[in-house]
Amino acid sequence: QVQLVESGGGLVQAGGSLRLSCAASGRTFSSSIMGWFRQAPGKEREFVAGIRRSGAYTYYADSVKGRFTISRDNAKNTVYLQMNMLKPEDTAVYYCAADLRLRATTDATDFASWGQGTQVTVSS
Repeated sequence: QVQLVESGGGLVQAGGSLRLSCAASGRTFSSSIMGWFRQAPGKEREFVAGIRRSGAYTYYADSVKGRFTISRDNAKNTVYLQMNMLKPEDTAVYYCAADLRLRATTDATDFASWGQGTQVTVSS
């Protein structure tokens, strides 16, 4: 498994931007599919974005498509989530996740490794 640490969360006004980072340790990062999920108070954890091993294939939840961009730097063992045009409904704890499977997935139960989460708060 890979160990994950998120950073970059904070408080931002609606319409603003944040970039989240997820630093991974372990030798399997470049072999792992990576995902970002979020969980708002009283709600279930939901898929936000995913990226396959090479970084060539990315996929998004409809709610963030066109506003968020996931990317990865395998040389730095880091995955990013650039969030633009933020809305109050984007407020949540954001988690990155990793797994060694090959196929793209949006199911949180498919991911074996998780970070501790970083809080994103968007004020109106």
